[in-house]
Amino acid sequence: MPRPALWTAISDSLTGDIATGRYGPGDKLPTEADLSARFGVNRHTVRRALQHMAENGLVNARRGAGVFVAACPTEYPIGQRVRFHRNLRAAGRVPGRELLMSDTRSADREEAQALRIAPGDPVLAYETIATADGEPIALGEGVFPAARLPGMPEALQAHSSVTAALAACGVADYTRASTRVTAHLATPTQARRLRLPDGAPLLRTTGVNVDPSGQPIEYGITWFAGDRVTLTLEQ
Repeated sequence: MPRPALWTAISDSLTGDIATGRYGPGDKLPTEADLSARFGVNRHTVRRALQHMAENGLVNARRGAGVFVAACPTEYPIGQRVRFHRNLRAAGRVPGRELLMSDTRSADREEAQALRIAPGDPVLAYETIATADGEPIALGEGVFPAARLPGMPEALQAHSSVTAALAACGVADYTRASTRVTAHLATPTQARRLRLPDGAPLLRTTGVNVDPSGQPIEYGITWFAGDRVTLTLEQ
């Protein structure tokens, strides 16, 4: 019988290292140069082995950072009460959220329809990047009706949680009125922020949150890294 290709043997060896716990979920593998020296082969052969492992979902390559053992996707329930921090803690992950931008501008037609305001009315727009155990898992964009939540710009700066920011503005509770889920491919900017390859699969959710009286208070769009999050739809 013909001997297996060298890259196959390397892939099998590294897969065994992962199976035995030498490298755990989220761990960075040695560099191509280190692996080349370990197995006595050129980098092209190592690269072929890593590519095969990536195709089988065992590792993820992050541009400029290296190759990492794939972590188990985070379970993220979507129902009437969508709460980022609570969802992540329930999944045993440490949540994090960074505010990238916030600005007051005029609502476009789609935003106005979702928030039941007139096109051109002022809204507070924001962008965030969400992490689980320090790994980016989602990009978020949202708008709030500025007239209904005049203190929201300061609240968003003071609180990492949107729920806490809304509470600071007098909205003690809210529910999800609707959610739409679609599939997309990451743009270069999204891929860079999420540390994904260009064109990686993303799950996009579009949702409207309402206060206890049924008034819309937020229209938001979130792009989840498709290999890091499992969306669970709840009744």
